[in-house]
Amino acid sequence: MNSFTYQYPVKNYFGEGALHTALAAELPAMGEKVMLAYGGGSIKRTGLYDEIVAALQDAGKTVVEFPGIMPNPTYEKVQEGARIAREEGVDFILAVGGGSVFDCCKIVSAQVLLDEDIDDFEHVQDKTPTAFIPLGCVVTLSGTGAEQNNGGVITNEATKVKGRGCGRFFVPSYTAQPSLRRYSSGLSHPSERFSSHRGGGFGRRRSATPSHARRR
Repeated sequence: MNSFTYQYPVKNYFGEGALHTALAAELPAMGEKVMLAYGGGSIKRTGLYDEIVAALQDAGKTVVEFPGIMPNPTYEKVQEGARIAREEGVDFILAVGGGSVFDCCKIVSAQVLLDEDIDDFEHVQDKTPTAFIPLGCVVTLSGTGAEQNNGGVITNEATKVKGRGCGRFFVPSYTAQPSLRRYSSGLSHPSERFSSHRGGGFGRRRSATPSHARRR
């Protein structure tokens, strides 16, 4: 398949050489301090980490690391990322991985610029963030489409709620998809909707806690 670039509304760089094409085009607008966010470390084993860090440093960027984002990212991990971004003065987030990394970073991008807890802000006060740190995505694992949409699913272990947040007004600035691969998540995520004990839209919050016992 030939490489190509399109925008709808996220700007997509796709195919062989997409990473280098994307970074060459987007680096000038990425700010001086870039948070490099990723999961368990496979990007280091494949050499992708070294490629990205070298490109950022060659462009004069300061790299701030945010590693260890787990599958089904937790609210605690979101707060860790937001704390690092505040302390380091991060002005761009480059998320490398799959849907879990992208979901976590979307919420981080909003929490950094809020003076209050984003879970309370959204799900108790029923407000929506309107300010975000810009986010770019490098796709290494396809399946959820999180690099294209405006929601992030996070598990709050304290309240036992897994739900969507920080969407509606925010999508990544761009995404680079160096290759097209097939992974089981492409089947497992749609299948979850058929096995769930609750119906309704994708934006519904899911919880093990009875509805009358929730804060809202």
